[in-house]
Amino acid sequence: MHGSKLIACAGSIAAALLCSTAAWASPDCTAEPQDQWLSEEAMKAKATELGYKAEVFKVEGSCYEIYGYNKDGKQVEVYFNPVSGAVVEEDVEEPKN
Repeated sequence: MHGSKLIACAGSIAAALLCSTAAWASPDCTAEPQDQWLSEEAMKAKATELGYKAEVFKVEGSCYEIYGYNKDGKQVEVYFNPVSGAVVEEDVEEPKN
């Protein structure tokens, strides 16, 4: 009886770890090769046009990613499709109370 409880508990822990790992993964932004991507300078200009102020700009997986501020002055983490420059995901940092 204890063995089945242990297996069930181990399965629950494994599922929780897999789910939490998925939450930390960057989105899938494109399947296009990097030679089809906008240049970093062009993407930075596009982000500025969209109202973002990038403090950090980097390649993350198949995305361009920035850490910075949106047009409302809120701190954000944004993933862009590096071919089109479209926003794929934007996470807005909520103010701490």
